[in-house]
Amino acid sequence: MRLRALLCTLLLLMLAATLLSREPQTDPRLAGSHRGAIKNGWIPVRLQGTPEQIGFQHGYLLAREIEDSLAVTKMNLLHDTQRDWMFYRTAAEKVLWPKVPAEYQQEIQGMAAGLAAKGVTADALDLTVLNASIELGYYTAWLDKNGKPAAPDRCSAFVATGSWTKDGQVVIGHNNWSGYLEGARWNVIYDIRPAQGHRILMDGFPGFIHSGDDFGINSGGLAITETTITQFRGFDPNGVPEFARARKAMQYASSIDEFAAIMKDGNNGGYANAWLVADLNRNEIGRLELGLKNVTLERTKDGYYTGANFPINPKLTAEETDFPANDLSVSACARRTRWEQVMKEHKGRIDVAAGKAFLSDHYDAYAKAANAPSERTLCGHVDLSPRGLKPWQHEYGAAGAVQNKIADAAMAKRMTLDAAMGHACGVQFRAAEYLARHPDEAWMKPLLRDLPSNPWTRFEAAK
Repeated sequence: MRLRALLCTLLLLMLAATLLSREPQTDPRLAGSHRGAIKNGWIPVRLQGTPEQIGFQHGYLLAREIEDSLAVTKMNLLHDTQRDWMFYRTAAEKVLWPKVPAEYQQEIQGMAAGLAAKGVTADALDLTVLNASIELGYYTAWLDKNGKPAAPDRCSAFVATGSWTKDGQVVIGHNNWSGYLEGARWNVIYDIRPAQGHRILMDGFPGFIHSGDDFGINSGGLAITETTITQFRGFDPNGVPEFARARKAMQYASSIDEFAAIMKDGNNGGYANAWLVADLNRNEIGRLELGLKNVTLERTKDGYYTGANFPINPKLTAEETDFPANDLSVSACARRTRWEQVMKEHKGRIDVAAGKAFLSDHYDAYAKAANAPSERTLCGHVDLSPRGLKPWQHEYGAAGAVQNKIADAAMAKRMTLDAAMGHACGVQFRAAEYLARHPDEAWMKPLLRDLPSNPWTRFEAAK
């Protein structure tokens, strides 16, 4: 009996050892990382360590989302430019990759390794195209030598401080205007803890090492956002990709001057933006209008800056854009007018609650019409507009404000932000209904998703 019991015990131990050997082992590169449960449409992800570790964690934890985002990007680029993926891989290899700093090359390579570990095939060039997908339109416009502007109208944003805000401290907010095809997927909240530089809390697209639409807070005391300079033309193929400079600035800058210096260093003109930056330590805000030839930095400790894709500097407007500055009916001008109205109406009372109302605003300042959501309202609904948003979107184009973020100084100092996935106003986008009304948009059908409106949700980079 004892012998039989001993043999049974040995057999059970051998079986347990065999089963244990078949269990997946935790990869040490995943140490410190975490993917949380989806919260009101957002995927919270924490990445930590060296560039290789951060990249591996990113690829591993978001493998299916990155696979999907690559499919969407391929569809968009082919439809918009009639150029295939191999063309863009070649551009990445010859124009972009050699200028990407080594730290971010390592992160991208790590991401490819993380994807491979989950069975997704994508190499560093694929991921470089993904990260540069916004600025590649500037490259193709330059390549075609036709002077065609590359930049669409994307985003509404503001930053204010001093006598303009309720507590005299910074408030900063932004909504992302994108096509609904990609915008419904712009739903990651990244908590990045790099071995070098500041911690970052930012929103982003799966597979981006930068925010992309750009809203982020770092532990050095900066809060950063931007809006695109619309109808901009210009690109320097010898410059550093914008996505790398944007990530570097968010990771290493501790002041408005440092942020501006990083963004200007190697400026390639790609994804030309008006950057709104808040220095929480000095209670100072700035606006860096970063063209290729014309660069302007403004700053104040008592005032506000807004963004709605309008160029500020008349010289930049004349030399680097095709923007119709005198046509008050166009989206950027109408939204600029509305920003001036809401900021002045709320002087001394601007806080997070007011900012959330701004980002869901449906007043058409050109038509002087309330509750008229369209491309002319701060909460954008191009799909409801008979005018569209040309040259970016035709009539009733499937685009608009796809998500929103906001923070005040107290929140940002705690590495905290509020975010709302979908239109902040509560209007829902239903893909099947849209495609039924607009059969000419059937090219999007395989990947177009609903864009539900979700409540504001708080995210914090936990210690």
